Amino acid sequence: MKMHVKPLVVSPYEENCYLVWNEETSRGVVVDPGDEAPRIRAAIKAEKFEPEAILLTHAHSDHIGAVDLIRDEFEIPVYIGKGEEEALGDPEKNLSIMGGLEIKVRPADHLVEDGQLIEIAGMEFKVSSTPGHSPASVCYHCGDVVFCGDVVFMGSIGRTDLPGCHFPSLMNSITTKILTLADETILYSGHGPMTTVGREREFNPFLQGYAPASS
Repeated sequence: MKMHVKPLVVSPYEENCYLVWNEETSRGVVVDPGDEAPRIRAAIKAEKFEPEAILLTHAHSDHIGAVDLIRDEFEIPVYIGKGEEEALGDPEKNLSIMGGLEIKVRPADHLVEDGQLIEIAGMEFKVSSTPGHSPASVCYHCGDVVFCGDVVFMGSIGRTDLPGCHFPSLMNSITTKILTLADETILYSGHGPMTTVGREREFNPFLQGYAPASS
């Protein structure tokens, strides 16, 4: 299976929406469609693949703003971590009200849990529970790639100064679910450029003292 990943930077928050598809089948998924549904829709059609699901890393407003428009356009289900679902329809919990908006997304079709395997479009995604930046954030692993939302970024980590955030939980998530992966594992974050586990282990200033040595 050859997987293709196309990032789209959307919204004033410069959030990364990812189009992910199996080049052998031309079927795939949309990860975190945060805004600008027309651009996302146009990119999907330009790449000529058929989306079969939306995968959400968490329910903060900058990651969910285009969910209902994309799900309705392509008639596809939405997956989110168990424990994160209430924030989809609650502007206070998804933090949209802080930006003067009231984003309300319909309920997710599937709630996923730590260790769960999801087979979509000829690809297998393993779910890792990574709370801290949000109460029930998850990462999706597929081969040597991880879609990690706002857990960790190139040179930084997710915010923990917002309602529902918890710094010790975030650091535990990074230490046990990210830094235990091989150095060459690619991290596709919710904001900023792609990076690797090895790069963050060595250079991320927020992880010094937390990062175990590479085996």
